[in-house]
Amino acid sequence: EFILLGLSDTRELQVLLFTTFFLAYVMVLLGNLLIIVTVRTDPKLSSPMYFLLCNLFFIDICCTSVTSPRMLVDLLSQRKAIAFEECIAQLFFLHFVGASEMFLLTVMAYDRYTAICKPLRYTTIMSRRVCWVLVSACWAGGFLHSIVQTLLTVQLPFCGPNTIDSYFCDVPPVVQLACRDIYVTEWLMASNSGLISLVCFLVLVTSYTFILVTIRARFTEGHWKALSTCASHMMVVSLFFVPCIFIYLRPFSTFPSDKHICVICTVFSPVMNPLIYTLRNNEVKASMWKLWKRCR
Repeated sequence: EFILLGLSDTRELQVLLFTTFFLAYVMVLLGNLLIIVTVRTDPKLSSPMYFLLCNLFFIDICCTSVTSPRMLVDLLSQRKAIAFEECIAQLFFLHFVGASEMFLLTVMAYDRYTAICKPLRYTTIMSRRVCWVLVSACWAGGFLHSIVQTLLTVQLPFCGPNTIDSYFCDVPPVVQLACRDIYVTEWLMASNSGLISLVCFLVLVTSYTFILVTIRARFTEGHWKALSTCASHMMVVSLFFVPCIFIYLRPFSTFPSDKHICVICTVFSPVMNPLIYTLRNNEVKASMWKLWKRCR
């Protein structure tokens, strides 16, 4: 088994963190589920953008559910032990849904680029069949990435220290506990996770850059609204990608700040996604209001 040190060993701070993260977890569950139900029940919200958003919110629920319940239990526990099999399972599912979200955010950026820069061909390019293929490819890519990371981890011998300075099992802190030289394994894992994070982020930045250039050339009110939307999207995307690039695109020498940086992408980013992607959207707010009146 492994011992998770968690975020703090101060009892008062643990109670405060438990309250904060419990409320954040509830907000993620209720907020994302509400938006998924709203989109699925309103025929007006049937465009590719909303289809992709539903998948994003489902992934957010999965992503935060991999780490948050265990973290909440450990914050109230004296001994934060986790079995080896449970640790590997958490590692696998975290990278599975995390990589799938990276790929999906990249697809969503391409969707926005197509809608703004090629509006006349948008429905042809982003047909429902194409959307299903792209989403399936995101899940398949996430699974492939995760199975590689997991296989590289489980083949390592663990016979020495078993203390993980984090609140969940992740590749960098776990592989450092191996009883042999992990130089090659480190670089294989960094080239996998780190490059995926960096390449997806660069594709996102490039996509939004093309959108910005298109908007500046047209100067219409609708396009300035699109610019505001893309700016908020880019802010949330950065909250997710920048910590991942910092943690995975380097040799796995764990810094004390790593576990606090991970809180951004595992807790706060899933909270921000429904707020940024939908509450700025009048169509979604109108559909929510109709759903509320129907359920009363």
